[in-house]
Amino acid sequence: MDLFNYADEFGPAKIIHIYEPSVGMKGILVVDNVAMGPSIGGVRIAPDVSVEECFRLARAMTFKNAAAGLPHGGGKMVIYGDPKMPKEQKEQLMRAAAASLRYEDDYIFGPDMGTNEECMAWVRDENGRSVGLPRELGGIPLDEIGATGWGILHATKVALHQQNHSLTGATVAIQGFGSVGKHAARFLAEQGAKIIAANDSRGTIYNPKGLNIMDLFKLKEEGKSVFEYTGGTAMDRDEIIDIECDIWIPAARPDVIHEDNVHRLKTRFIVQGANIPITLGAEKILFEKGVVSIPDFIANAGGVICAAMEYHGATARAASQAIEEKISRNTEKVLEISRQKNILPREAAIELASERIKKAMSFRRWSLFSSAPDFI
Repeated sequence: MDLFNYADEFGPAKIIHIYEPSVGMKGILVVDNVAMGPSIGGVRIAPDVSVEECFRLARAMTFKNAAAGLPHGGGKMVIYGDPKMPKEQKEQLMRAAAASLRYEDDYIFGPDMGTNEECMAWVRDENGRSVGLPRELGGIPLDEIGATGWGILHATKVALHQQNHSLTGATVAIQGFGSVGKHAARFLAEQGAKIIAANDSRGTIYNPKGLNIMDLFKLKEEGKSVFEYTGGTAMDRDEIIDIECDIWIPAARPDVIHEDNVHRLKTRFIVQGANIPITLGAEKILFEKGVVSIPDFIANAGGVICAAMEYHGATARAASQAIEEKISRNTEKVLEISRQKNILPREAAIELASERIKKAMSFRRWSLFSSAPDFI
């Protein structure tokens, strides 16, 4: 794909390919826009992420950070490999990537799929620029407190409230019971919702009477799959799309819902826990059907809000309060704009974020880059 065709007024500013043959490390960094400050974005380990997908994820971070009012731009990095590789191998790859980008001040490393706080500690040791650090290094452990899931809870509450629905007794399906999905499930269940389905890479588990979230947590802590849960019906992984529920939360990979399968969804609300989990075409179909879909960079911003506050020395309590306030306010604004203008919530969210980015860009000597994007 020719990314010059995707370049617009916002970016991408840089696309950097890195390679360290001694350990077999290959990666891509996309720095999309730094008008509001150095970019923050997660490092994803996966075998099959394209440059285009990395760019789309970086752009989502640009909008996410701007919508959240953070002094940071958007970026994203991918390292090619199996996210379940041995720890020793992962450390080699992470250290090699961090060393390769030692002087790339426009990017701050954060955790994402396949990486965690320990990975960020290795990055800090190599180049000093990472967030999502272990508590012992002054970090706010994102996975431990469930920062992204905490934000999803509040986006969900606002969406339901605006449609005169209650969270109490609402049925929920979680597509992807990982670090984001499991905490979203926990917070929602604590507020009275009923989690009736969850899945991971091995399969789906379903019980219309509700799943025991703590039992699912225990399975994951033991390195097992939710598919091994005995209190429900085991189904194929993708059959979670067909389960009727009030709230459907995608919390795994991009583009899980697209034009070819969107008709299978039987839900009233979608709260996007993953980054770019639904194609634009599918979102248009959902909008026409009256399904309320909260965009990814609004609903799942809890993690980066927490990470940015950690980077600037805030406490976990302050971060939690900021996540609740920012995501609740932005969800309300996006749905209000969507309703008033009869446009997709994503279009409303982009409008909200774009205004903030353009304002920040107006203060810079160069709007973003002096001529064209820098492809390295």
